[in-house]
Amino acid sequence: MCREEHYGYDISNRPEPAVPLVPIVQVHRADAPGVPFPTGTDLLQVLWCPYGHGEFCYPLPQVHWRDSGAVGDVLPTPPPAAGLPVDWYPAPCVVHPEQVTEYPSWDIPDELHESLRDRFDALLAETGLRYSYHLAEAPGIKLGGYPGWTQEPAWPDCEGCGSGMEHLLTVSSWEFDIESRRTWLPEEDRTDEYEAAVLRRGGRPHNPAELCLGDAGGVYVFECRTCPDRPVGHWFDCS
Repeated sequence: MCREEHYGYDISNRPEPAVPLVPIVQVHRADAPGVPFPTGTDLLQVLWCPYGHGEFCYPLPQVHWRDSGAVGDVLPTPPPAAGLPVDWYPAPCVVHPEQVTEYPSWDIPDELHESLRDRFDALLAETGLRYSYHLAEAPGIKLGGYPGWTQEPAWPDCEGCGSGMEHLLTVSSWEFDIESRRTWLPEEDRTDEYEAAVLRRGGRPHNPAELCLGDAGGVYVFECRTCPDRPVGHWFDCS
């Protein structure tokens, strides 16, 4: 349960009772070799509160690092709470992690971007590929790498030590769009059978988790790897 005070979505602004947190991502260390798990843990679980939080009304994430050997009985996933956004509850998806190499786009310093502008223009003219869409940050839900910003970057600093936090997880509304699918959509998903299977259960091929965060935005989760308790930060943006 989320410990923060909650308010409903009507104009009464009445405090509301807490509801069970929503499971978002569960990943084992063996499937994420590039992610530095804390000592003694091999399971990452990210959940969030489905009430809107903060100025921009976003779901509030929590990060839990666990020892899978210490997990006891597994409880059933709670159904969506009445009156809360259904599209903040992801549809069940099996994760097939794939490591990719990313490069910054929004996060490129201005002077470096200016020095590379001619190369970006030549790439577009010769191949039809835009660096920011096709070669920089991978879109969709992902661990590590660069955040898949929809708006300008907003890296948080750790309140404890003051250092910049590391990107841990992007939870995005869409896995790809008409531009990014050219280079980032996995080959096994480029089939009529895959699209038909997603459509049969009422989903859309670009959104198998059936999420919608704001106007097709994303929630970004960060952590401080300098502090021993690895405090968490977060940001939300949308188009």
